[in-house]
Amino acid sequence: MKLVPLRSYLNQMKQTKFYLAAFSAFFIWGFFSLALKPIADFPSLDILFYRVFLSVVLLTLLNVVFRKSVIRENWALFQNFEPKVKKTILWLTLGGSLILASNWFIFIFVVNHVSVKAGSLAYLICPILTTVFAFFLLKETLSKTQWFAVSLSVVSCLLLSMNDLHDIFYSLVVAATYALYLVSQRKNNQMDKLLALNVQLLFIALLILPFYPIYSGPLPTTPLFYGCLLCIVVFFTIIPLFLNLFALKGISSATVGILMYINPMINFAIALLYFKEKINGIQLFSYVLILISVVIFNKKVILELLKKSKEKRLVA
Repeated sequence: MKLVPLRSYLNQMKQTKFYLAAFSAFFIWGFFSLALKPIADFPSLDILFYRVFLSVVLLTLLNVVFRKSVIRENWALFQNFEPKVKKTILWLTLGGSLILASNWFIFIFVVNHVSVKAGSLAYLICPILTTVFAFFLLKETLSKTQWFAVSLSVVSCLLLSMNDLHDIFYSLVVAATYALYLVSQRKNNQMDKLLALNVQLLFIALLILPFYPIYSGPLPTTPLFYGCLLCIVVFFTIIPLFLNLFALKGISSATVGILMYINPMINFAIALLYFKEKINGIQLFSYVLILISVVIFNKKVILELLKKSKEKRLVA
């Protein structure tokens, strides 16, 4: 009789680490602007090129030097899969690379040629699309309370997009590509996530390499650029992407999508408190709605975490 609660407790502990991984990924991404602002004068495409190339170099070195046994184990595992499973893994890994590369390219185009607000709005729409895609493509179910939380998110995004209908189309395209990436990688969980991320970034690097000589600017020479770039690669690319993929092993893509709201909310707080940007009443109300929707959507998990915390205090 004692095994059932123990098994339930262990399952809850496993779930908690996946939630923490997703929360940490989007919490980290929320501070991305602090690394981007100092190099705002450099072309966005150059930042993208060097971000991808340096990410590939660092990840490959990490895997080859420190994770040789993991590479051998995963290669042996891959060889033992049936041909159909191998094909699925390859399609999901390389297809995910194409979707992620498209997302990065389109996002840069939107920010440079449409508006920064359209880019920001995209990542507010993305959680909604992730939830919808997961519902139809992965058959992930949501409770009535969670659908209510999604509805609140829709209302907040509509309020934020008022008087910017021209931007909505571009925002939808950016949001849809990242939502598809999340949903596709939810099914791609057979192999080591750090290796899978390495392969995806390597594939992206090979895709953009022919465009580098044509579209890149002069080679940056300032230490500031490379210092910020290293920070972007390590703290805002490799670590959060890995945490994001790891979280998808244990929780639904819809849940990961809703937790994504942490990112724009931190961005909002930084813009307001650090960069002293102005905000109107509608924007403030919309972000409060988003915060409420995140809490409602994850109410069950939040209550479980509070319960565990209370039990630990009682034991102590």
